[in-house]
Order: sequence, then C-alpha cells, then structure tokens
Amino acid sequence: MTVGRILAAKGRDVVTIEPHRTIADAAELLARRSIGAIVVTDHTGAVRGIVSERDIVRMLSSKGPGALKEDVAAWMTQNVVTTREGTTVPSLMEQMTTGRFRHIPVVEEGRLVGIVSIGDVVKHRLAEMETEQKALREYIATA
Repeated sequence: MTVGRILAAKGRDVVTIEPHRTIADAAELLARRSIGAIVVTDHTGAVRGIVSERDIVRMLSSKGPGALKEDVAAWMTQNVVTTREGTTVPSLMEQMTTGRFRHIPVVEEGRLVGIVSIGDVVKHRLAEMETEQKALREYIATA
C-alpha cells in the first residue's frame, strides 16, 4: 500500500493557513475542523510550515495567552518533512516514528496534494491486516 492509496480513500482536503495569520486564528481553525495540524502555505500554495495543537500548547506554556496574537510564522515548524504519493506505508511509518511526527504533508511536483496523519496510517494498516486475515481463513477453509 502507498500514501496515494490512503489519500484516495480518505480524500485530499488539506486545511491550510497563511503565515501572517495569528496563532488564535490557527487554534480556532483546529478546533472548528477537529484536526490536529494545519499546513502553513504562502500565496502560491507552497508549503512553508506546519503548526499543530502541540505547538500551540507549548507556545502558550512558554509565552502565556498574549502570544495568541503572534503570527503563525513565529511558531510554526519551518523545516517540514513531506512525503510523496508513491511512498510505501512501511516507509511512511518509519519516517513518522523516527521523526516523531503525527502529520506529514504530501507534495507532488512542489504542490500540496494531501496530508496523512498517524491515525490515517493506523486505520489503513488495520484494514490491510483484516483483509490478509480474511484471505488466510478462506484459504485454510478451502484447503
């Protein structure tokens, strides 16, 4: 299975925010959409960063509530690790585990085409395992 197959099943909708928007804007968007991270894009749609619930919690802990007025650009993770649609799920799982990421944007030819969360990976891996288990049961039943 590949990242592309996960995106085909879950959809390619990605919530984005511009770097000049405030952390309060990002927090409101995360809450309203019930998501854990937002990709930060510039006016061309290029990935410039990512901001997560964890980033906001850490920022509030260190700076206090006044920091909600600061720009997303000041607190986003700037060196965003991305993946491609052709990446295999085992490779993606290793990448996410090693980097301790919960979300990875999917980029093709410099364009943001989706985002994959650890929950998406687990869901699809479980479905794959169930399919394998069913096939094995059917094989044993007919042998």
